[in-house]
Amino acid sequence: MLDPDLGQVLDSLGASLLRPLTELPERPVPISGVLVFERRAPLPPVTDAILLAVGVGTAEARELVGSAAEAGYACLVVKSFGEPVAELVAAAQRSRIVLLSADEAVAWHHLDAMISSALAATVRLARAPTVGDLFALANAIAGMVGGATVIEDPHRRILAYSTLAGQAIDEGRRQGILGLQVPDGPDYDAQYHTLVRVGRTCRFPPVPGGLPRLGVAVRAGSEELGSIWVVDADDCLDAAAEQALSDVADTVSLHLLAARTADDAVRHRRAGLLRRLLADPSSVTAVAPQLGLDPNQPVAVAAFAVTATNADDVLVAHAATRLADLVSLHCEAHYGRHGCALIDGTVYALLPSGPSPNAHRELAADIARRAHSALRVPVHAGLGSLVQGLRSVATSRADADLVLRALTDRPESRRVATIDEVWASATLSALAQILATQEALPRSLGPAVRAHDLQHGTTYAATILAYLEANSDIAVASTRLSVHPNTIRYRLARAEEILGFDLADPDERLVLWLRLRLGDQLGW
Repeated sequence: MLDPDLGQVLDSLGASLLRPLTELPERPVPISGVLVFERRAPLPPVTDAILLAVGVGTAEARELVGSAAEAGYACLVVKSFGEPVAELVAAAQRSRIVLLSADEAVAWHHLDAMISSALAATVRLARAPTVGDLFALANAIAGMVGGATVIEDPHRRILAYSTLAGQAIDEGRRQGILGLQVPDGPDYDAQYHTLVRVGRTCRFPPVPGGLPRLGVAVRAGSEELGSIWVVDADDCLDAAAEQALSDVADTVSLHLLAARTADDAVRHRRAGLLRRLLADPSSVTAVAPQLGLDPNQPVAVAAFAVTATNADDVLVAHAATRLADLVSLHCEAHYGRHGCALIDGTVYALLPSGPSPNAHRELAADIARRAHSALRVPVHAGLGSLVQGLRSVATSRADADLVLRALTDRPESRRVATIDEVWASATLSALAQILATQEALPRSLGPAVRAHDLQHGTTYAATILAYLEANSDIAVASTRLSVHPNTIRYRLARAEEILGFDLADPDERLVLWLRLRLGDQLGW
């Protein structure tokens, strides 16, 4: 079978993903595969392949062009990120290698998977519908395989379905199409588990009230992108139909990757706009129309953070990236694409005023619960105050940050809160920030309770704090510490005697509580 040519691959992917920087030759340019450049390893000689210059700047790419041409590569793909490319283009022309520029918002691993799928698709389905037209593709599959077809994502959401006349569907499929979601049920669960486990087309018997069907998983490499299902109404689809369904899986993966990449690019752009707005609210005039918001519309900022204190930093960073995707998807479903941004480990979302006073809190709680279940790490969510317009969005963000600090300071209390629910703890967090910047503050004055505990192995700090937070109730404090009330009395008396403070003095009691309550944050 002949290799597909570069023109076919570019037509499949579309001009928004790959743009030629050099003029394409008049003759077809055969493409045998795609490889990722690894600067620490020798460049393998591969005839007519596409080389992805991952992490390579335009200056380094000028040297890579010659090496790639000598090794037999047909094409080099770069990302310029605004750097001038004139010298790079000239070098490619001298080396007679095609130079392509990739969309900077598209991740390299997505691009790799899409090119691989496009190479497979061009030799398997020469007349495939335009990338992105999933309904036309579902009709094409239904006509080729011989049964009503649906294309689903990994969460069993129905992305497209065929509409050819005369092809029967069962009640389960009808309900799925109406709700764009496959119905729940153990029979469906078993079929999906089987489909994901095997690497070929599967034939399934009818579920109660249903019809037999064929199914195949859609993958890009090892990543599951979705599945294709074809109804076998008369139980007559043969081995040729099974093979045809397997053959089109690569084409469907190309379409699903293209759709996801387009969504990723839009989210990337909107995240940049939200970062700009949060950093500089005066940019509201330029940013608001691009986010689809009225500058005077009431909004609140929600902040989400992974709070796995014992986890590896890399794992936490990865979880934060996945959390940003989850927050973005849920917020888009409720409020549209108004932006979601990951900034210094915190995910921020802009929430327009909802239909009910509790709408924002309910959404944040739902996202935090789902994120905890999906990521297997604790997730906190803080809601800032509702402000009257985007120009005041910095105030809402500051509130949301304070709520997050209050929640992480006492993680056992709750996972989600508004600024009104934790105003006291939020005030203490803000006070700690202010005190931490005051160099003139007499840090050495007052009883050094924690230092004494460390030096002598006593537990005066925990005892005093429990006593003060119990509103001076000995019985409550003893219950919290699981000790006898007389132990509390003895410790308090000894602490006053040794450290020289008076718990009967309200000023000393207040400062002592602040030192113990904020000591970890202030280094006291």
